[in-house]
Amino acid sequence: MSKPHVLVIPYPAQGHVMPIMELSQRLVAKGMKVTFVNTEVNHKLVTTNWLDQNGLAGGLMEMVSIPDGLEPWEDRTDLCRLTNSIFQIMPGKLEELIEKINKGDRCKITCVIADDSMGWAIKVAKKMGIRRAAFWPASVSTLASMFSFQKLIDDGIIDNNGIPLQDQVIRLSETMPPLKPANLPWTCFEDPATIIAFFHLVREAVEAAGLTEWFICNSATELEPAAFGLHPQLVPIGPLLASDRLANQTGHFWHEDSTCLSWLDQQPVGSVIYIAFGSFTIINQTQFEELALGLELCNRPFLWVVRPGMTKEPKVTYPDGFIERVGSRGRIVSWAPQQKVLAHPSVACFVSHCGWNSTLEGVTNGRPFLCWPYFADQFYNEDYVCDIWKTGLRFEKDEAGIIRRGEIKSKVEEVLSNKNYAMRALEMKEKVTGSIREGGRSHENLDKFIEWVQEKE
Repeated sequence: MSKPHVLVIPYPAQGHVMPIMELSQRLVAKGMKVTFVNTEVNHKLVTTNWLDQNGLAGGLMEMVSIPDGLEPWEDRTDLCRLTNSIFQIMPGKLEELIEKINKGDRCKITCVIADDSMGWAIKVAKKMGIRRAAFWPASVSTLASMFSFQKLIDDGIIDNNGIPLQDQVIRLSETMPPLKPANLPWTCFEDPATIIAFFHLVREAVEAAGLTEWFICNSATELEPAAFGLHPQLVPIGPLLASDRLANQTGHFWHEDSTCLSWLDQQPVGSVIYIAFGSFTIINQTQFEELALGLELCNRPFLWVVRPGMTKEPKVTYPDGFIERVGSRGRIVSWAPQQKVLAHPSVACFVSHCGWNSTLEGVTNGRPFLCWPYFADQFYNEDYVCDIWKTGLRFEKDEAGIIRRGEIKSKVEEVLSNKNYAMRALEMKEKVTGSIREGGRSHENLDKFIEWVQEKE
């Protein structure tokens, strides 16, 4: 009997690729064949930085690509153009790929698991008569705001294109943080055309959710019970972390600099400030220098991830004499093995953009946060950290929109001197890691989902 063959497709962004890649690894561990579909550009990035170039999950994982409709040299940070191109090009290319696979000698595709932001892929699977599941890599609270788009239109909070009409605070539930219309996941862009493009994606995602047999989420009930209560059809299976199966994380767009782990080994327990803003955050030179000088003022060891393209300038420029003054007290890398870093006993706190993957990794390692959100769902995740879980603090910007060095020093000292933050962070860690251990809700849900994937039609 042929084994199940699952086609997996993420939204083409780092924060979406990694968690669904981890889900794919779990399927492969159960003996299933997985065809993982990236865009051509991301396929090259992921396969170039794969730690086990030859293994590819024991031969059961096949990495393939389809075009996103843009030329290789075109700017994929132009999210309006990228999103519109995806909708125009990728559905037909995915259908062609599935037909090619099913006509070959290999076992046919038996199930499609698609990031719900790629709702069109779920529609392709339905059209072709293939079983399908949606996967959500971000917080369920963010998804709940997307599911509420029609009510927001009816209440006059947004127009039919998703653009905010007023500043009235939104309450999705009495036990969820209030949400500003400007912080809805599709309204964080200055360009109205980009808002409209992303709102189209939201509409497609909500429509596609009704075409799935399972809707699984990289979250845990213990993290956001009210959001799961609003939408009981959403099934928590997370956090999906490679560290949970004692493995290396896969799906990176950049090469991890693991030498920082040996540097951490040399630092005192609970002493290091870890700073990382994910794959998309961009800050200006003034803010970059204030951050550097703030870290210097803290007079503590720090590990700082300065990703290529993190500043608006072509080349990163540190304040005069900064590198010499901090010396070996500071370690700067271009990309870090974050799960391993956050698990290291030397790390004291996490200065984070509050992307959902980073949030999960910080929570499951019991780290207090200092929140520095950039866009989209990150502001709502900050609200959970600071107002619901109470495991971290916000930074305040000045009248010019800059987080100054004194503010950075002050908040670092506050979160590390007040032991309540560390205590609550450890309490959250125990709740969430309990869910992914055997007998926990997320663990049981994942087992049931895998059993469904393995079933014959």
